[in-house]
Amino acid sequence: MPEGRPTLRAALEEGLLARWYGDAPPGIALSMVSALYGTLMRWRRWAYRVGLLRQHRLDVPVVVVGNRTVGGAGKTPLVITLVAALRERGWHPGVLSRGYGRRSTGLQWVDGQSDAGTVGDEPLLVHLATGAPVAVDADRIAAANALIAAGCDVLIADDGLQHLRLGRVLEIEVQDARGLGNTRVMPAGPLREPLPARPADFRVVHGREACGTDVPMRLELGDARRVGGSAAPSIRPLSEFVGRPVHAVAGIGHPARFFGALRDAGLTVSEHPFPDHHGFTDADFTAVRDASVLMTGKDAVKCRELDLPDAWEVPVTAVLPATFIDAIDHRLRESPRHVDP
Repeated sequence: MPEGRPTLRAALEEGLLARWYGDAPPGIALSMVSALYGTLMRWRRWAYRVGLLRQHRLDVPVVVVGNRTVGGAGKTPLVITLVAALRERGWHPGVLSRGYGRRSTGLQWVDGQSDAGTVGDEPLLVHLATGAPVAVDADRIAAANALIAAGCDVLIADDGLQHLRLGRVLEIEVQDARGLGNTRVMPAGPLREPLPARPADFRVVHGREACGTDVPMRLELGDARRVGGSAAPSIRPLSEFVGRPVHAVAGIGHPARFFGALRDAGLTVSEHPFPDHHGFTDADFTAVRDASVLMTGKDAVKCRELDLPDAWEVPVTAVLPATFIDAIDHRLRESPRHVDP
């Protein structure tokens, strides 16, 4: 587990976060790089809008779930809930992703035996939670066409607000409690690109009050499930960990969100944050075998083959208003209009 003096990477990340989400000014150097990057991204969006770059429009509707900022914001739980909700309404959804951090190349189908290093941790988590077809490819058009050929009649792109090559009929932006930070483009701020003139069709927020047309999302922790192995009991209520020392592990975009949720559930936890998409090994857990280890689902899919006798996944469910799902279903069933870049 990371402890002692912070690594150079951790120190750099801490410094950037203080500028992005705190009161520290970004400085001249970061601002200059940000201005150049922002100009390039504006030009890129303009090129798609006027047709200099081609946007591919598919034969089935595509829903993009993404965020404007660097790092995670709670997209994957929303995708999982959306897949289940659309299936209940008669759709046959498929999920496409680039599989960030995977070691493989080309098109990969995700199944129950897939390795997170091959297909990516988030695509594997989505498939295990939903059973839906999930295709991974850096070429998202190829992944989308593969899903259509497999019989999917609606596609959900996990991440991709900035992937303008993929046509879409709906965009869902996700924001956590941090919002858009200082609203600057990286590296001076957390934005992946300048805010487009047209907002997303829906903005889902969690961890803070929903305002105006915002859609509120609540993330609920479920019962803990044993990570790997077959020893009983395989499921335990979180209440059984109250009053005991517990190690909490999170290699996600915003680990503090997971740690805070465990504390809100009454647990006393020792925090062990890791970089987003961290590839875990047995050595990462050497110093925490004195107590139970709780981790996110995204981390658990990478630890199934490790020797962890007392490690538990804490699944997270996104709870959304029924009216939001109904609105999406209605938009998909009416003559879908593609969103312009």
